[in-house]
Amino acid sequence: MLKKAFFNWSGGKDSALALYRLLNDQDFEITTLLTSINADSDRISMHGVRSELLFAQAKSIGLPIETLKLPSDISMSDYDTLMGDQVEDLKNKGATHAVFGDIFLEDLKKYREERLQEKGMKAVFPLWGNKTSLLIQEFIALGFKTIVVAIDGSKLDKSFVGKVIDQSVINDLPEGIDPCGENGEFHTFVFEGPIFKQPIKFSKGEVVAKEYVLNKQTSEKVTYWFQELLPV
Repeated sequence: MLKKAFFNWSGGKDSALALYRLLNDQDFEITTLLTSINADSDRISMHGVRSELLFAQAKSIGLPIETLKLPSDISMSDYDTLMGDQVEDLKNKGATHAVFGDIFLEDLKKYREERLQEKGMKAVFPLWGNKTSLLIQEFIALGFKTIVVAIDGSKLDKSFVGKVIDQSVINDLPEGIDPCGENGEFHTFVFEGPIFKQPIKFSKGEVVAKEYVLNKQTSEKVTYWFQELLPV
C-alpha cells in the first residue's frame, strides 16, 4: 500500500533533492507540498522568496501546494499550535507521513519526529545521514540549478548572494562552510531540474540587508543578505 505523505517544501536545493528521491520511490505518494510563509511579507520564511515564485515552482512540479502563514515575531508555542493544526488537517485529508529535507541536524529531526508522533504520523528524511559534499555533487549532476537567495552575514561573505551554485562556487566556499548550507549559512531557490516540467523564470533585483536580533538581553544582532528575485 502506498504511503501518502505531504512534503515540507522550502523551495531550496535540499527540498528539491529530497523530493526527487521520493518521487522516484514507489512506496510513497506525495499528496501536497507545504510551505511556511511570512504573513507580513508574503515570502517564504527564512528564504525571502516571493510567494509568486513558490507557486510557479509547485505548478511546474505538478503538485498542489498549501501555505502556512506565520507572523514575523512568533513564539515557539504559537508556531507549534499553528503547525499542529495544519498537520492535523493534512492527516484528515489522508496523509500518514511528512517528508523533510534535513541532513544532519539531530535536534531538529527529533523535534519533528516528536511533534508528528503526537498527531499519529511519521517523519521521513530521504537525505538523512548523507555526506553533504556528495549531496551537492549529486544535485548538480542531476541537472538542478539553484541560486543563493539568502546568506547569514556572520558566516558567509555578501558576495555569494545571487550566485548560481556550480562547482566553482562550491570550490570558493570558505573552510568550515557546509556545501549544502546545512548550518544555516545560506539558502537557495531552485529554478530548474528533473522535477520541473519547465524552468522557473525570474530576474534578479536588488540585494537587501536585514538585521535580526539574536539576543534581546545583549542586543546581539546579525545581518542577513537577500537577493531579490522578480517573477517574469
